[in-house]
Amino acid sequence: MNLVTLLPFIVLIGAMFLMTRSAKKKQQQAAQMRDHMAPGTGVRTIGGMYATVKEIGDDTVTLEVAPGVHAIYAKNAIGAVLEDAEYNRIVHGITETPEETPVVPDDASSLTEDDAPKLDLGKKDEPKGDDEPKDGKTDGEPGAK
Repeated sequence: MNLVTLLPFIVLIGAMFLMTRSAKKKQQQAAQMRDHMAPGTGVRTIGGMYATVKEIGDDTVTLEVAPGVHAIYAKNAIGAVLEDAEYNRIVHGITETPEETPVVPDDASSLTEDDAPKLDLGKKDEPKGDDEPKDGKTDGEPGAK
């Protein structure tokens, strides 16, 4: 056979080898992450639920999904083991050092100086006068504007 006819097969086999290698590497990293779980660790399941690890079995893990509510999950259902600071930030909204995070204003009013004159963007009042239209017709009558 000619080398030119074998080249697509060689490239295909090489691509398959690289894809299986990266998939195997990801599986090993996931298994290593699950081995680092300990009771009291915060985790996120593959379904997106955040919980705290209570007990670890051979193939299962008991999670506390709410205070006093326990559920048994397969170890493979754990998507990520979270650090304590990240778990508390996501679940409880607790930040350990609020001074480090910059305060972002929710409007642009704090970006302008206080001494600057305020612009009135409201609707101007119409001139005072009779409430009656000059042509004598009121709203709701035929021919009224």
